[in-house]
Amino acid sequence: MTKSRARAPRESATSSGLPAPLGAHWTGEGVNFAVFSAHAEQIDVCLFDPATGEERARYRLSGRTEDIWHGFLPQSVAGPGTLYGFRAHGPFAPREGHRFNPNKLLIDPCALDVAGELLPAAAVNDDPDDGPLPLDSAPFVPKGRVVAVEFDWQDARSPAVPWRDTVIYELHVKGFTQLHPEVPRAWRGKYLGLTAPAVIGHLKSLGVTAVELLPCHAFTSETFLLQRGLSNYWGYNPFAWFAPARQYAVADPVLEFRQMVRALHQAGIEVILDIVLNHTAEGGAGGRTFSLKGLDNASYYRLDLANPSAYLNYAGCGNTLDAGHPAARALILDCLRYWAQEMHVDGFRFDLATVLARREQGFDPDNALFGAIRSDPVLAYAKMIAEPWDLGPGGYRLGGFPTGWSEWNDRYRDTVRTFWRGDAGQVPALAERLAGSSDLFRRGGRRPQASINFVTAHDGFSLADLVSYERRHNDANLEASVDGHAENFSWNCGVEGPTTDPAIVALRERQMRNLLATLLLSQGVPMLQAGDELARSQAGNNNAYCQDNVTSWIVWPYAGPGPAAGLRDTIVALTALRRRRPELRRDRFFKGSPRGARQADVRWLHPEARDMQQSDWADPALRCLGMLLRAEEGARDLLILFSSLDFDVRWRMPDDAPGPWQPCLDTSAPGAEPGRGAVGPDIRLPSRSVLVLERMA
Repeated sequence: MTKSRARAPRESATSSGLPAPLGAHWTGEGVNFAVFSAHAEQIDVCLFDPATGEERARYRLSGRTEDIWHGFLPQSVAGPGTLYGFRAHGPFAPREGHRFNPNKLLIDPCALDVAGELLPAAAVNDDPDDGPLPLDSAPFVPKGRVVAVEFDWQDARSPAVPWRDTVIYELHVKGFTQLHPEVPRAWRGKYLGLTAPAVIGHLKSLGVTAVELLPCHAFTSETFLLQRGLSNYWGYNPFAWFAPARQYAVADPVLEFRQMVRALHQAGIEVILDIVLNHTAEGGAGGRTFSLKGLDNASYYRLDLANPSAYLNYAGCGNTLDAGHPAARALILDCLRYWAQEMHVDGFRFDLATVLARREQGFDPDNALFGAIRSDPVLAYAKMIAEPWDLGPGGYRLGGFPTGWSEWNDRYRDTVRTFWRGDAGQVPALAERLAGSSDLFRRGGRRPQASINFVTAHDGFSLADLVSYERRHNDANLEASVDGHAENFSWNCGVEGPTTDPAIVALRERQMRNLLATLLLSQGVPMLQAGDELARSQAGNNNAYCQDNVTSWIVWPYAGPGPAAGLRDTIVALTALRRRRPELRRDRFFKGSPRGARQADVRWLHPEARDMQQSDWADPALRCLGMLLRAEEGARDLLILFSSLDFDVRWRMPDDAPGPWQPCLDTSAPGAEPGRGAVGPDIRLPSRSVLVLERMA
């Protein structure tokens, strides 16, 4: 333990500076520091020697404008590269919500870069309720680093891909390139790894238009993971929202993140950042104090009104950011603007986004934060994606976000999984999901692009594991395999885990093609998970958040159990078909009724030569469905047939849609290549397959 050494701030060395912008900003003549605290009595900025880590100077922020404390240090004292932190003086009264202790070094919430690691130490831990400990936490806390923000973007601009044309590819910066043989060794697992020509070429070949990066802001591992010899791999435990994670940098994370974005933009690929603004790594009572808790605990966090020493835990990680407080709301907006304006990020996926819209009475889609985003000139046209739930009361809000937002649609995931597993009675739900989930998103003038469709994501089984395991196998997480989702709606095709049985291997491959085809043939925005095109397996682990190893990394080329015949080719064919056929990416929901003299924009067909009737929709034994999409003028109608039956079906077309029809995709074949010529009104639909046909006349 390190006792705090009293150091009197050298107030005369700083002028009052300016209250905006918040954080540490290089002006060309010095550094302006500004930080919010409504309840502090004094705030000091501390400067550190980069070589030794020792505190070399401490200055009182002499200016105060309302609740912003600010001061200016000339370039003779501070400049780009300077390491710093704050110390806040004020009441230590946990039962009133205050946890001030100047012995705690506090990370600037707006730091653009941080250096060093957050180390386990008693000095960093929350102080007991009976009084603050006189232990200096500075040796164990990362320091902010002053950054000069200039960068040459070389005229690289956002691709600005319309929502209707977007295909998202979710990836982890480290896991995607850590084992890639065509990435320079020093760049593997780093931001720069995503700039390698082989990597960008792979993304382009798949037809994806945007990468959604798992959290790239500064994060740390939970203490309990470190005690088990594990680490937080996914990154959902943030401590500095503005700062790119140093784990993914060769040297300079700010520079290299920008180089990554520039290279992806030059290739026509957008960058969406998964951002965690619902909680911080400080945890709840008994956690750690290294930033917001020590600066103004009562303003930044949701506290139990009956006992303000306790935290409301809607994120499941100990604390919940109070996005309804003006200071927290301003911090969120500044953070989003910074990533969009200075780092050129194209959009955001908000982890546990319901937290951001919580007021005292519960979820409010008309809250001030969403209104501010909608009216902000920098953010108004960025892609906004909500994970539409949290762990608080009434926290599941799928379909409840306002116009302009898209949402992860877990009902889509579960419906598609249960249909292909062969569950009875899934056809009505499948039709709704194929049509863009209008039951969830039609309200308020929203469009099909409000639905982010996915069958796999980082959280849950990979595609290969979805067809290979019926239960989670999370022993490596050291939580007795009770973590992760218990119900995955998966089917192992007859054997749990790896097998060499050729019939089961072939069935699993077909099931993967079926899941991919359904995803990319549905209305809405499809999201693929990185590595699924390679049949990447996590050996049945459906919660690999702490597996920073080959369990989670992508092996290039993949050499897991069983061949991945044609999966990549299937995706390439599907994304090409999606680009070619606007009927697959409508920006309006189907009406299902004639447009003037035209026929209905969509018809739902039964294999017995008729449109689906009410009795058909209610038939629990029905496990096949036809979707006939009427083409725009001059184009050919599109027919998509789905069957989860384990035997072939004779499909008869209605008299008013006789064909002939030309198959253009067939998941019963490796690579989904059609292996037959034109067909007439009687079509053989293979077992467990998707067949896509275009009308020839």
